[in-house]
Amino acid sequence: VKWLTNDSDPEYTDPRAKKGGTLRVFQRSFPLSLRTVGPDSNDSFRTFLLANQTQLTYFHPNTRKPIPALATHWAYGADHKTIYFKLNPKAVWSDGVPVTAMDFAFALEMMRSKHIVAPWYNEYYSTKFDKVVVYDDHTLAIVGAEKRSPNDMHYYFGFPPRPRHFHKLGPDWVKDTNWKVEPNTGPYQIAKVEKGKEIVFERKKDWWGRDLRYFRNRYNVDRIVTTVIRDESIAYEHFRKGLLDGFTATIPQTWHERAVGEIYDKGWAHKLWFYTDRSLPIWGMWLNQDVALFKDRDVRLGFAHAMNVEKVLKTVLRGDTQRLKTNGEGYGKHTDKTIPERAFDLKKADEYLSKAGWGARGPDGIRVKDGQRLTARVTYGRANHNDRLVVLKEEAKKAGVELTLQLLDQAAAFKTMLEKKHEIAYSGWAPQDKPEYWGQYHSKNAHTPQNNNFSNTDDAELDGLIDAWRVEFDEDRQAELSRKVQRRVYEIGCFIPTWKEPYFRIAYWRWLRWPTPPATKTSEDPVTYAMAESEAWDGLYWVDEEVKKETLA
Repeated sequence: VKWLTNDSDPEYTDPRAKKGGTLRVFQRSFPLSLRTVGPDSNDSFRTFLLANQTQLTYFHPNTRKPIPALATHWAYGADHKTIYFKLNPKAVWSDGVPVTAMDFAFALEMMRSKHIVAPWYNEYYSTKFDKVVVYDDHTLAIVGAEKRSPNDMHYYFGFPPRPRHFHKLGPDWVKDTNWKVEPNTGPYQIAKVEKGKEIVFERKKDWWGRDLRYFRNRYNVDRIVTTVIRDESIAYEHFRKGLLDGFTATIPQTWHERAVGEIYDKGWAHKLWFYTDRSLPIWGMWLNQDVALFKDRDVRLGFAHAMNVEKVLKTVLRGDTQRLKTNGEGYGKHTDKTIPERAFDLKKADEYLSKAGWGARGPDGIRVKDGQRLTARVTYGRANHNDRLVVLKEEAKKAGVELTLQLLDQAAAFKTMLEKKHEIAYSGWAPQDKPEYWGQYHSKNAHTPQNNNFSNTDDAELDGLIDAWRVEFDEDRQAELSRKVQRRVYEIGCFIPTWKEPYFRIAYWRWLRWPTPPATKTSEDPVTYAMAESEAWDGLYWVDEEVKKETLA
């Protein structure tokens, strides 16, 4: 084989970065587990944990070429199914145990095990991988089940290791590991857990990767403290008083109304609006087709035309935010840019809903059928989206549709959706390098809990497209299939896209420092995603203690 590496792409850090200090951020809810797989593990805090499971390689955030991480070198097999890796011999787990090729073999065994109670991972790792071949402690091959292009092999086959010396697979694995801190290979490790209140990460002073080309001058703060503050308004008051270092200000009310005043006028706190060039978060409404009402496609399309997304964009969102049109935007040729939005249209809503038998209206204007009102419950977990949903609720009445809003704690809302106990799930999904269809729309994940098919979509034609897309080797053909998947999801009408933000906006105290430019093409919000699982967790910021002391004075 021909061993390859990448030690020539530009660094995107700042040599002025200083080590030390604390970054203080907040979470809206406390995690239900410290596991990253298994029941109740798939919440927003999981990104902090996955961020510290270093991958074999990453993609450079600006050039998008593979760069070293746990692996120093890689090579591609002639069968287009095998990728070889040489591990960095300095790599160790956070408890000091060396990382070896056997940890990757164990990772495959673990993700296939029924003991982790994670059907999605069981299926994925059983069908998408053939085996892990261990040659010696620092040389391995990962063999996939299907042919992949070189870049796709990095993306799909480069899974992180698992510490085989830590895990004891068995019937009690879920319970035994629920609150245990798993050893990791990243720059930070959990140092303190105060249940219901906060979790503290500390930087490893002797981290094995600290001097590597694409890691140096990153991960600068000594501690990251994530505190539970369930109310966004209270969290902002903490920020305004200097008790949090940064605050996500993407929401227009925050940017235009809240993030103003003395601390900004005097230059103590600053604001940053940064446009990126990356795949976008998906915000929208998933209609649960296991609910009798939404089994009817005409009802689903009627609901889509009853949602006045345009008014939300113009009023609540002040024109800062754009209309999302598909279930996967920002993926280049993988995105079908010809799909139109289903605009707020009372005539079309009436046409579809009347066709479904909901033509009559009660005295309050809400449609009725066989004595039942046309009503559906919207489950969501973010109070700062109340204004958006209230507008949708009030405007939907014009179409004879009644929405009841169910705001839950973020973790409780996500748990309700995972257990498929919702009628309409209003949620957002973080972007990935590649669109993800199988978990959200394949029939294998319909009608069962603990997976991401919130719409319980079960469509043979869509299954065929997703299956073909997952195994396609040719990148142009893969992109064509991706567009067909998006078109079929649109035709089914199981998902109502709402809004997109091709940028992040933050407010931050002036002691939080950034390189020039302050982010990369694929950066995510560095406050919300103080740690994120992809290479987009830049870790570029640092705390200037002298500036902090000066500012507080």
